[in-house]
Amino acid sequence: MKDLAGRTAFVTGGANGIGLGLARALLAEGCKVAIADIRQDSIDEALKVLDNQQAIGIRLDVASRDAFAAAADEAEDRLGPVSLLFNNAGINLFQTIDESSYDDWDWVLGVNLHGVINGIQTFVPRMKERGEGGHIVNTASMAAFLCGPLPGIYNTTKFAVRGMSESLRYSLAPQGIGVSLLCPGLVKSYIYASDDIRPEALKGEMKPVNTEFVEQLGGVHQFGMEPDVIAARVIEAVKANRFYIFSHPEFKDELKGVFDEIIEAFRDYPKDPGYDQRTGFEAGRRESYAKARAEARGEG
Repeated sequence: MKDLAGRTAFVTGGANGIGLGLARALLAEGCKVAIADIRQDSIDEALKVLDNQQAIGIRLDVASRDAFAAAADEAEDRLGPVSLLFNNAGINLFQTIDESSYDDWDWVLGVNLHGVINGIQTFVPRMKERGEGGHIVNTASMAAFLCGPLPGIYNTTKFAVRGMSESLRYSLAPQGIGVSLLCPGLVKSYIYASDDIRPEALKGEMKPVNTEFVEQLGGVHQFGMEPDVIAARVIEAVKANRFYIFSHPEFKDELKGVFDEIIEAFRDYPKDPGYDQRTGFEAGRRESYAKARAEARGEG
């Protein structure tokens, strides 16, 4: 998608951090932008900062399917058909999986995974029906590749968004709809204060907030990459129809080490019964997957 001007974009988590950076960049490209966020005060402040007639704000809990559909209707009623979707809203919870509760799972999955699913389920059918192409950017994280003990549920959601996005890219390529996956590192944002927007209904099994740790995270995030820098790299990738958007180059060597370790884990086992038939099937599957990747790159 070389030219974004005149298109309508819908950005979740759009009132701060990466989302606000995207809104600024999209407006500069000549887009109309709906910024959706769960914080009304943040929406009001963002609209004041943007000061642009082409931007509107919509309060939205991305975990709600009904709310997402209503937000989509409002955005399209006011700005026209959405053909650029940025599933960017996200929260974090710094706990290990074994120390987490069902409430913790429901909260983080509800925003980070179901929020992306809801965006796709809401807008993709509309894009396909209109037949005018489009592009979807799902915000994951370097945590879609790199794991430690913390934060377990967050890692789970970002790995899932990565796989979902790649599959979606291949299925939507014939429709002229591109899909990209944004994998940022540390960003200057308020994600460290996610506990502030946790729903009351999902606080029953919540551990007490470690305010000292949150304050430390806040200090660290002040050194995060500026959202406008990330947004510029996202816009460039959308125009080039690239899938992976690695905004933070400092992760390249670490990620190479992870992939090297994965490849080294393979073993040259002797052929087992059924090997030839199985690998014959896999050859066809491999060819099909390669064709899908080529088509998504515009080479089909």
